[in-house]
Amino acid sequence: MDYFTIAKEALGKESKIPLAALGSAGEVFYEMALDMITRIEAHNREGRPTVFICPVGPVGQYPIFVRLVNERGVNLRHVWFFNMDEYLNDDKTWISMEHRLSFRGFMQKTVYSCIRSDLVMPENQRVFPDPADPERTDRLLAELGGPDVCYGGIGITGHLAFNEPENVPVQEFAQRPTRVLAISPETRATNAAGDLGGALSAMPRWCVTIGMRQILSARAVRLYCFRDWHRAVVRQAAYGDVNALFPATLVQNHPDARITFCANVAEPAY
Repeated sequence: MDYFTIAKEALGKESKIPLAALGSAGEVFYEMALDMITRIEAHNREGRPTVFICPVGPVGQYPIFVRLVNERGVNLRHVWFFNMDEYLNDDKTWISMEHRLSFRGFMQKTVYSCIRSDLVMPENQRVFPDPADPERTDRLLAELGGPDVCYGGIGITGHLAFNEPENVPVQEFAQRPTRVLAISPETRATNAAGDLGGALSAMPRWCVTIGMRQILSARAVRLYCFRDWHRAVVRQAAYGDVNALFPATLVQNHPDARITFCANVAEPAY
């Protein structure tokens, strides 16, 4: 796997996904927030809605996004946010919004409640996949004409949203819909280290996630990476063989995709 050792000066040459290197993580977050704002403003001028698939991870873009919306007076009344996923209890229900890991709680506290009331999108346009009716997300996205952009990061296993690796043909995996599934041990360990101080036993075992089919159907895919371990992840996504054992490689087949990362990610993995 020689791509893990690609020097930062060579990273991006002959890559199968376009790569964009920036400086600090803050620049990456600003780039992401500005991309969101620019697209919304353009759609507003054209009189058409905006449909985004949005992550909670990365999250550094949201305070910038909120500030720009409020300062510029960006009207979000015709904007739809489809959040990628949410953690579940063992009975396959959403964890409480008050749980420190809740993506629903994060979006409400950090994004929606901080946007001016005359600008924020209606509640029915803030969509999370529902474990009781996961197909609703897919139906609603289809009714809206599909997502304009899927924003996100890349997980330690190459997962997009919580689409964990599977040993199945690529064509089959690419058609996975929104669904409930078990979180891989690797993802649970990584997230426990990052979000729960290493409390692995407290990390949820289940999630509901938007499907690969919905992610890959977006007219544009924009991925953002900033952690040290993203050095290997970005390289495998951009240079590895396309397979369902590293889901991010499927983005190589997308007509309008890009991975943006900061300087520490540009360094070789080892």
